[in-house]
Amino acid sequence: NKPIFLSIGYSTCHWCHVMEEESFEDEEVAALLNKYFICVKVDREERPDIDAVYMEVAQYLGSGGGWPLTGVMTPDGKPFFAGTYIPKHDRFRIPGMMSALPELYRHFAENTEEFRQAIAQVEQRIERTDSIRLETSGAIANPETVYVGLMQSLDRRFGGFGRGMKFPRSHQLLYLIEHYRRTGDEPALAAVDFTLENIRHGGIYDQIGFGVHRYAVDPYWFVPHFEKMLYNQAQLSAAAVNFYDAIGDDRAKRMAEEIGRASCRERV
Repeated sequence: NKPIFLSIGYSTCHWCHVMEEESFEDEEVAALLNKYFICVKVDREERPDIDAVYMEVAQYLGSGGGWPLTGVMTPDGKPFFAGTYIPKHDRFRIPGMMSALPELYRHFAENTEEFRQAIAQVEQRIERTDSIRLETSGAIANPETVYVGLMQSLDRRFGGFGRGMKFPRSHQLLYLIEHYRRTGDEPALAAVDFTLENIRHGGIYDQIGFGVHRYAVDPYWFVPHFEKMLYNQAQLSAAAVNFYDAIGDDRAKRMAEEIGRASCRERV
């Protein structure tokens, strides 16, 4: 009859390792965890299905999502708390493990009406989202609608999509290249060109060893999150190769070659 403390992460996530060293390997934190909770650790690379469920919960509960993904739930799996990185002690305006763990257990043990209603609201939200997903799973998106949506979200000052942290969303670049091939639409190609150029000359791109970091923590492609994922190298080089194939742009060819050399060298 203990609540479950769930931690979802993966081996190349920096803050997952920070939380592991600060908290999960710390005897004081371990004593609290084992006193109040049943602890479960999940590798998101092995179980993306589990990760997807609790990422949805985290976003609904306002933590914004990300890894390490921390969830607390009742013994029958009903979530009542979700967050990301939690330090050992209160820091960064985040309640630390030493203060948060007893408080979370207290909410569970008291089992107030407010507590039960909060759990019910999370369940209803997930059920509603699942129902919408089932209704729309067989629908085929209109290509023009997708194109308009992408161009509306294009950052016309710095390239990429959205206004916050920047990810090299290669699948969106590939979509725009395919749209150009299908329609001859020049703005689609210009959006890809502008984005690739900003990535290549930004801090997200390793200017010495080549290759791309997973994302930039700002809208300018300037400050990278220092981890390189092999799938990011593969996807971005595919976008660069397809752009070169579309118009013969030597800059894109050089970018793909640089990423390829960096990936081969790091794997060796």
